[in-house]
This record gives sequence, C-alpha cells and structure tokens, in this order.
Amino acid sequence: MQKEQIQRPAIKLAGLSVRTNNKTESDPLQGKIFPCIKQYFHQNLAGQIANRAHPGTTFCAYTDYESDEHGDYTYLVGEEVESFDNISDTFTKITIPAQTYTKFTTEPGAMPDVIKNAWFEIWKMNPQKLGGKRTYQTDFEIYDERASDHTSIVLDIYIGVTP
Repeated sequence: MQKEQIQRPAIKLAGLSVRTNNKTESDPLQGKIFPCIKQYFHQNLAGQIANRAHPGTTFCAYTDYESDEHGDYTYLVGEEVESFDNISDTFTKITIPAQTYTKFTTEPGAMPDVIKNAWFEIWKMNPQKLGGKRTYQTDFEIYDERASDHTSIVLDIYIGVTP
C-alpha cells in the first residue's frame, strides 16, 4: 500500500449506519456491515441524499469508537454533503473532524479481500509505522471511480493520527 500523511478539513456525511465491532464482523453470518451496504446500494439510497458534494463517491466511516479497534464503533456508508439542510431523518448525519490522517492507497484487488487485507495490515502497524498514534475519532474509506470494477478496486483509507 502507498502511504502519505495529510491534513483534511472537516467533512459532512449522510448515509446509513449500524453499531458493530470487529469481532462481530469477523463472522459473515453475524456481521452488520454487509447488510447495511447491501441496503444502501440495492435501495439506491445515495440518490435520496440531498446536497451531495460528489455524487457517486461513497464514504465508509468508522466513528464513535468505544475504545480502539477491539471495541464497538459506528459504521456509516454514505456520501459527503455540502450541508445537512433538507436531509431526511432516515439518514445518519456525522461530521468528521478536521485532523491529520495517514492516507493509505491500496493496490488493485477484488472485494472484499482488498479492504480486509488493507485493514489487517493497518491493525498490525505500530504508531511509528502508522505515522502517529491513532486518534480513534473517525477513520474512513473513499470509493470513487477507481472502485467501479469490483474485481480490481483501488481505494483510499484515512486513519486519524496524532503525529
């Protein structure tokens, strides 16, 4: 994976969310993320989000961490919005704080392996290799035009850090 440290401004997101943890997600029959993603795309919920900043670019955010990667967190699949005005209450709305991130760009790979392998690699990194200590505020993935072919996806993963 390619890695770089960058500053990002605050980002407003709207989408579907679930509360889960990595232990639950390790069991395909118990996981909550895949059904959330399936509902989001099969019901074309992105098209119902007002004020979309970049239609067609999907954000998957991990926020409201209970502790670290072992605790509960809120997962959101949605899009960046210009404002929360006129967005239905059926959608969860979050603001990702401005912060320093280590941005990882994956090599092309098939879903879901490309994302699982990237996270497994990130979880093994110590703060020095990661580029700082994780903040556990909000981490996120961006799926843009590079993710249109599910057999050869490239995506960016942003991990909030304190350098």
